[in-house]
Amino acid sequence: MEFCPECGSMLVLKDGALTCRRCGFAKERGEGRSVISVEQRADKTIAVLEGGSDAGMPTTRARCDECGNDTAYWWLRQLRSADESETRFFRCTKCGKTWREYD
Repeated sequence: MEFCPECGSMLVLKDGALTCRRCGFAKERGEGRSVISVEQRADKTIAVLEGGSDAGMPTTRARCDECGNDTAYWWLRQLRSADESETRFFRCTKCGKTWREYD
Protein backbone atom coordinates (compact mmCIF):
# COMPACT_ATOMS: atom_id res chain seq x y z
CA MET A 1 0.00 0.00 0.00
CA GLU A 2 1.26 3.45 -0.80
CA PHE A 3 0.18 6.84 0.42
CA CYS A 4 -0.06 10.13 -1.45
CA PRO A 5 3.01 12.36 -0.90
CA GLU A 6 0.78 15.45 -1.28
CA CYS A 7 -2.05 14.80 1.21
CA GLY A 8 -1.29 11.45 2.87
CA SER A 9 -4.37 9.57 1.59
CA MET A 10 -4.13 6.01 0.35
CA LEU A 11 -3.34 5.60 -3.37
CA VAL A 12 -5.63 3.32 -5.39
CA LEU A 13 -5.08 1.64 -8.75
CA LYS A 14 -7.03 3.46 -11.49
CA ASP A 15 -6.44 3.10 -15.23
CA GLY A 16 -3.03 1.50 -14.62
CA ALA A 17 -1.73 4.30 -12.37
CA LEU A 18 -1.66 4.82 -8.61
CA THR A 19 -4.09 7.70 -7.99
CA CYS A 20 -5.16 9.68 -4.92
CA ARG A 21 -8.95 9.96 -4.59
CA ARG A 22 -8.60 13.03 -2.37
CA CYS A 23 -6.31 15.41 -4.27
CA GLY A 24 -5.91 13.73 -7.69
CA PHE A 25 -2.14 13.05 -7.46
CA ALA A 26 -1.15 10.23 -9.83
CA LYS A 27 2.00 8.27 -10.61
CA GLU A 28 2.88 5.27 -12.72
CA ARG A 29 2.63 1.90 -11.06
CA GLY A 30 6.19 0.87 -11.95
CA GLU A 31 7.48 -2.49 -13.13
CA GLY A 32 7.83 -5.33 -10.64
CA ARG A 33 5.75 -3.50 -8.05
CA SER A 34 2.83 -5.42 -6.57
CA VAL A 35 -0.40 -3.49 -6.06
CA ILE A 36 -3.53 -4.45 -4.18
CA SER A 37 -6.65 -3.76 -6.21
CA VAL A 38 -9.95 -3.03 -4.47
CA GLU A 39 -13.29 -3.94 -6.02
CA GLN A 40 -16.56 -2.27 -5.11
CA ARG A 41 -19.72 -4.32 -4.91
CA ALA A 42 -23.08 -2.85 -5.84
CA ASP A 43 -24.53 -3.82 -2.45
CA LYS A 44 -21.66 -2.51 -0.30
CA THR A 45 -19.07 0.26 -0.40
CA ILE A 46 -16.34 0.56 2.20
CA ALA A 47 -14.59 3.93 2.63
CA VAL A 48 -11.32 4.34 4.53
CA LEU A 49 -11.30 7.78 6.19
CA GLU A 50 -11.51 10.07 3.18
CA GLY A 51 -11.90 13.80 2.76
CA GLY A 52 -13.59 15.61 5.66
CA SER A 53 -14.70 12.45 7.43
CA ASP A 54 -12.19 13.16 10.24
CA ALA A 55 -14.94 14.83 12.27
CA GLY A 56 -15.96 12.62 15.16
CA MET A 57 -12.94 10.33 14.86
CA PRO A 58 -11.15 9.37 18.09
CA THR A 59 -7.78 10.99 18.76
CA THR A 60 -4.68 9.84 20.59
CA ARG A 61 -1.20 11.10 21.44
CA ALA A 62 1.01 10.16 18.50
CA ARG A 63 3.92 12.23 17.19
CA CYS A 64 3.82 13.21 13.51
CA ASP A 65 7.25 12.99 11.87
CA GLU A 66 6.18 15.53 9.25
CA CYS A 67 5.15 18.52 11.39
CA GLY A 68 5.91 17.50 15.01
CA ASN A 69 2.26 17.66 16.11
CA ASP A 70 1.47 15.21 18.94
CA THR A 71 -2.24 14.51 18.29
CA ALA A 72 -3.62 12.19 15.61
CA TYR A 73 -6.89 10.58 14.57
CA TRP A 74 -6.73 6.78 14.64
CA TRP A 75 -8.65 3.80 13.24
CA LEU A 76 -8.17 0.04 12.80
CA ARG A 77 -8.41 -2.05 9.62
CA GLN A 78 -8.08 -5.80 9.12
CA LEU A 79 -5.70 -5.88 6.15
CA ARG A 80 -4.03 -9.25 6.58
CA SER A 81 -5.53 -12.67 7.29
CA ALA A 82 -8.09 -12.99 10.08
CA ASP A 83 -5.68 -14.74 12.44
CA GLU A 84 -3.30 -11.76 12.42
CA SER A 85 -3.80 -8.54 14.33
CA GLU A 86 -5.40 -5.43 12.85
CA THR A 87 -3.34 -2.56 11.45
CA ARG A 88 -3.54 0.78 13.26
CA PHE A 89 -3.74 3.88 11.05
CA PHE A 90 -3.03 7.41 12.25
CA ARG A 91 -3.72 10.78 10.60
CA CYS A 92 -2.15 13.97 11.98
CA THR A 93 -4.78 16.48 13.12
CA LYS A 94 -2.57 19.36 11.94
CA CYS A 95 -1.00 18.45 8.57
CA GLY A 96 -3.08 15.40 7.57
CA LYS A 97 -0.13 13.00 7.10
CA THR A 98 -1.26 9.37 7.35
CA TRP A 99 0.87 6.51 8.68
CA ARG A 100 0.34 3.02 10.08
CA GLU A 101 1.67 0.71 12.79
CA TYR A 102 1.67 -3.07 13.06
CA ASP A 103 1.86 -5.27 16.15
